Amino acid sequence: MSRIGKKAIPVPGGVTVSVDGQTVNAKGPKGELQFVVNELCTVALEENEISVKPVDNSKPARSMWGMSRTRISNMLDGVANEYSKTLELVGVGYRAQMKGADLSLALGYSHDIDYPAPDGVKIATPKPTEIVVTGIDKQKVGQTAAEIRAFRPPEPYKGKGVKYADEYIFRKEGKKK
Repeated sequence: MSRIGKKAIPVPGGVTVSVDGQTVNAKGPKGELQFVVNELCTVALEENEISVKPVDNSKPARSMWGMSRTRISNMLDGVANEYSKTLELVGVGYRAQMKGADLSLALGYSHDIDYPAPDGVKIATPKPTEIVVTGIDKQKVGQTAAEIRAFRPPEPYKGKGVKYADEYIFRKEGKKK
C-alpha cells in the first residue's frame, strides 16, 4: 500500500482546482497548470481536498497511485508558490550572464555555451557565479537545473564545475610522490 497515496491533498488558499474525469486543473496566483492522471487511478475533489485511489489492487495501479498524488501535490504547491533551484559556478574564469532570454556560460571550454530558457522557466544571474532557476512546474525547474549542471559537473579533486547551492562535493586526495 502507498503511504503517500493514502493522504488527501489539501487545496491551498488562493488556488482553484477543478477535476474533469482524469484531468486536474489548478489555477493560482503564480499561474495555471494541468495534469492528466493515469487511467489506473481515480481522482476525486471533495470539500477542498483531492483524493487519489487506485482502480484495483494490481502492481501497476499501486505504482501509479503515489506518483499521481505527488504530481498533483507539486502542481498545487507550484501555482501557490514558485519552485526555485540555485546553482553555483566554482572555478577560475567560470561565469554566467543573461543575453536576452538565453543564458551564456563561460565554463573553461574554447567557446561560450548559450542555453535558451524553456517555456515556463525563468533563469536569473544575480551574481556572475550564481544561477537561479524558477518556475511553477517542479519537474521543468529540476530538469533545467540538471541540464545546466551537466555542461560541467563538479569534479572531486578541486571541486570545479557547476553545482547545486546545497550540494556537497566529496573531495578526493590527489596523487602523492
